[in-house]
Amino acid sequence: MKEKAYIHDNEYYYSIIRKNIKKFRLERNLTQQDLADMTEMSREYICDIENEKRNKHLTIAVLGRISEALKIDIAEFFKVN
Repeated sequence: MKEKAYIHDNEYYYSIIRKNIKKFRLERNLTQQDLADMTEMSREYICDIENEKRNKHLTIAVLGRISEALKIDIAEFFKVN
């Protein structure tokens, strides 16, 4: 039987991204409302993104808006800490 070329699924990467968004937001002493205002998104949407239990997926465009607001290279969201 052939071995898989990958070992992680989408949820694995979404989990890393969620944790990193929250980490970088908190490092900057921003509330979810602050980030929502900076990205022109709702606080509820930011909450959904950060909360793993809500299983909210986000697009690359949304991730780009968040990275610009936090002044972070988008690749930082994919790093496992």
